[in-house]
Amino acid sequence: MDITPNNLIYHELIGLFAEVIASTNPSLVGIKGKVVDETRNMLVIEDKKIPKACSTFMFSLPNNRVKVDGMLLVSRPEDRMKRRL
Repeated sequence: MDITPNNLIYHELIGLFAEVIASTNPSLVGIKGKVVDETRNMLVIEDKKIPKACSTFMFSLPNNRVKVDGMLLVSRPEDRMKRRL
């Protein structure tokens, strides 16, 4: 199944290009790059660990850019994928 703006939060995020567009920690805003790892509470963008719960991300898809509140992503990736089913 292809990743679309409607189902992005249920998919694997590793490999997608992401940018932190808002965060409670101002030093994280503007970090961008490829998502290289993901845990329950963190996204690793390039070599920076970004907490999901306090950040807003902009993900780049082939034909779209999608703004996602990090609170929607807080869970283990495999549990988030099961939630849709």
